[in-house]
Amino acid sequence: MKANIGITDKNKEAVAIILNELLADENVLYIKTRNYHWNYEGDNFMEMHKFYEGQYQQLEAIVDEVAERVRALGHYAEGRMKDYLRITRLPEQDYSSEQSEQLKNLLADHESIVVNLRKFADKIDTIYKDKGSSDFVTGIMIQHEKMAWMIRSYLKGL
Repeated sequence: MKANIGITDKNKEAVAIILNELLADENVLYIKTRNYHWNYEGDNFMEMHKFYEGQYQQLEAIVDEVAERVRALGHYAEGRMKDYLRITRLPEQDYSSEQSEQLKNLLADHESIVVNLRKFADKIDTIYKDKGSSDFVTGIMIQHEKMAWMIRSYLKGL
């Protein structure tokens, strides 16, 4: 059944495309964070292992929320890695077990997502007339701002 929620079909489709691009970014960042969780080496291994675990668990929840928002708009959520890699805006870096390199990579990704979400929130509200999705992406932006702050706090001490 079609979602009859006061937004035109054309606008719902445009928002779903934006959210699927976000879903791709979130999945790439999730996998990257899991990779660092598995492959970190250093004298504070357990601390970083747990730190990354907390971050990827938060990202896992965001991934699910974004996919469900796409479905609430009446569209299908992207769910294949090849689709994520095709539409993501985040780069894939070489493997690293170095804490500072891992953290810098993650920080750049979180900040990139924040910048994009800031643009998306305004666009979704003003152009596509979807205040619900605009508020939704603003909430995700706030979560990424906090995760980025935590990463910056680690980097300051290195």
